[in-house]
Amino acid sequence: MNNPSQVTVAVLGRPRGNKGELTAASLSSRPERFASLTSVILSGGDAGLHDQTFEVEEIWDHAGTLIFKFAGIDSINDAEKLRGADVRVPKEDRVQLEPGEYFHSDLLGFEMRDRATDRVIGTVTGWEEFGGPALLEIDCGRLLVPFVKAICTEVLMDRQAILVDLPEGLETLNS
Repeated sequence: MNNPSQVTVAVLGRPRGNKGELTAASLSSRPERFASLTSVILSGGDAGLHDQTFEVEEIWDHAGTLIFKFAGIDSINDAEKLRGADVRVPKEDRVQLEPGEYFHSDLLGFEMRDRATDRVIGTVTGWEEFGGPALLEIDCGRLLVPFVKAICTEVLMDRQAILVDLPEGLETLNS
């Protein structure tokens, strides 16, 4: 179960070496954010952890893969129990964004509205990423909208709305 006061920044993978280290897949577009972590909250994974705090001994990049070393996790067997766990931090510890940047999780539940008519198109329920711009999932069928300035012209945080200029035919593409 997701804790709304936390955000997942990585997912632990397999043990690496024999000293309790684990690989991890980053969910952050800011790799520098890991350098300052001194503790994290782990949830899920093979051990079924639930919001358990772990002290971070070290985090480093090895050939494009994050490696985590936690205090007290000193063997392959110890590390194996953490496999698959979400690495979380308190929401207030997220990295600072530049103006015009948004956390995907903050956009969940936002209404997508046509900029010209203010018509509600649907609600943001998720996102997908395939190497290009993020695609916002909208609840009105199977609508995926690229989260780019040319289409999503304005994000109104106070109204929890995204104003869009949808390309002709996008709304009916998958209907």
